[in-house]
Amino acid sequence: MTHAHSARTWAAQIRRIVLDESRRANVGHIGSSLSVADILAVLYSGVLRASGPDDPDRDRFVMSKGHAALALYTALHLRGWLSREEVAAYCADGSLLGVHPERAIAGIDFTTGSLGHGLAYAVGAALAARMQESSRRAFALLSDAECNEGSVWESVMFAAHHGLTNVVAIIDANGQQALGYTRDVLDLSPLAARFDAFGWQVASIDGHDSAQLFDAFTRPTVRPQVVVANTVFGHGVSFMERQIAWHYLPMSDMQYSEALRELEQQACADPSSVS
Repeated sequence: MTHAHSARTWAAQIRRIVLDESRRANVGHIGSSLSVADILAVLYSGVLRASGPDDPDRDRFVMSKGHAALALYTALHLRGWLSREEVAAYCADGSLLGVHPERAIAGIDFTTGSLGHGLAYAVGAALAARMQESSRRAFALLSDAECNEGSVWESVMFAAHHGLTNVVAIIDANGQQALGYTRDVLDLSPLAARFDAFGWQVASIDGHDSAQLFDAFTRPTVRPQVVVANTVFGHGVSFMERQIAWHYLPMSDMQYSEALRELEQQACADPSSVS
């Protein structure tokens, strides 16, 4: 099985569990989690180097857009670091698995949710790796709207100034945020050119194409790297795609059934996405 094939299988499983647990918990942030399913599938099924969540030389991952934590929990489950029972306690009383990730959870290196800070964590982790003469890398997954934050660009400048070639920023460029479309709130275009001007190596790709994602994450670089992953918010569920409301809304039973039906149709159309 190729890595791209394996990642597609993981992405399909991530989307199914995101729907299942969002409905059970009756919480939102569904569209954001669906948007990053392919990115996390590629990272956790073969790109991130780690023998376990406590491996000192493991690659570090920062879910800077912490509101998509359910997709991350699912990826950690598929990696074998969280049980299905733990994921099934998402947002339940007494569970550590809330809407935003906490570092007390196995496989979570940084508590996140306050937008604009995740890239700074990753840049700091990359600098620490250099000082410790470790080969580990640091990856940070940001929303495009998060790039409205000035602290992101401080981190971008710092990484370029120090030549941190072991840091990778991934921008979930789905074009929208909680209160509107990003182009209307604070336009970021041309985003790739901006990173290039700050001294980063840029790859602008289809964020739902496993092969493109894998190639971008494993490409040699002599500069800090950013992968602008062009995605569709709510990808895989047609009535959620590009709809602002699904940043927060939970699903009804009828909507849940319709969403599952669509995922099943996609699996039938692409047998490689299921194992």
